[in-house]
Amino acid sequence: MNIILIYDIQEKRVNKIMKICREYLEHVQNSVFEGEISDSHFKEMVSRIKNIIDVSFDSVIIYHLWSSNYQKEIIGIAKNNMSNII
Repeated sequence: MNIILIYDIQEKRVNKIMKICREYLEHVQNSVFEGEISDSHFKEMVSRIKNIIDVSFDSVIIYHLWSSNYQKEIIGIAKNNMSNII
């Protein structure tokens, strides 16, 4: 599956969440990740994230894209020199 993951996490937990997300997805911009991920890796990543965040304060939004045929337009400077584009 293809996903876009966006988070708004309290500062003391940001590095932990970023490290987890980088293991599974491409870092696109500050708190935005995207990529193709298997169901098992998705469940594993979500479980790891849930163990770290404070659900009463932090927010993680995941968009499921049912096709890899989507277009992306960047206005301004691209923050990440991506070698793989979905």
